[in-house]
Amino acid sequence: MTTEQSTATRPLPTTSLRKTALIAGLLYLLTFVSIPTLALYGSVHDPNYILGPGPDAPVLVGGVLEVIVALAGIGTAVVLFPVLKRQNEGVALGLVGSRVLEAAGILAGVACLLTIVSLREAGAGNGALVTGQTLAILYDRINLLSQSLMPAVNDLLLGYLLYKSRLVPRVLPVLAFIGAPLLLVSDAAVLFGVVERVSALPAIAVLPVALFEFSLGVYLTVKGFRPSPITAGMV
Repeated sequence: MTTEQSTATRPLPTTSLRKTALIAGLLYLLTFVSIPTLALYGSVHDPNYILGPGPDAPVLVGGVLEVIVALAGIGTAVVLFPVLKRQNEGVALGLVGSRVLEAAGILAGVACLLTIVSLREAGAGNGALVTGQTLAILYDRINLLSQSLMPAVNDLLLGYLLYKSRLVPRVLPVLAFIGAPLLLVSDAAVLFGVVERVSALPAIAVLPVALFEFSLGVYLTVKGFRPSPITAGMV
């Protein structure tokens, strides 16, 4: 085999830019591991959960999944920052900040639920009923802000950066531009008591944003970044 043939058959090395896209894509896909938490947290929302025998395992598993989501969310913004800052450093930094706020809210919500579990395990009894119910309500409110409002902000910022830079097909950030306003309207409706947190409107409103983030994760994992002026010179 000649040198030229050997070179032609040798696989191309993975560039750091491709690795960045791959890691970001996998982290975006990892943020979907918390989908089962709605079912896992069903028991802890029972007003008398503290007085009952549990079970605690589903709540603990849900808490772990949400911690993973919080850390993965920060990771997506941090990994993408070196690339996105070449388009607009201020907006890219805003994305990192909003992801951190989202993660902080998620962790605060998990702390509320773990506190309810701790009160039950400690046998707090009737005296802790109001506290447990308050913590469950607090979780729901924090969840509305951290996992509904903040994702809308995140996706508006990320959608803008991706749309301007053309790092991915423009249909993906367009999904973010459609989904984020819908999510904000849904959040306002829940906040002011127009609809329930678990109802048709919030379920429908979250779909475009979820489709954007999942599709982005798949695209970055499989394809990587498209050629763009902002990545010129990067390897």
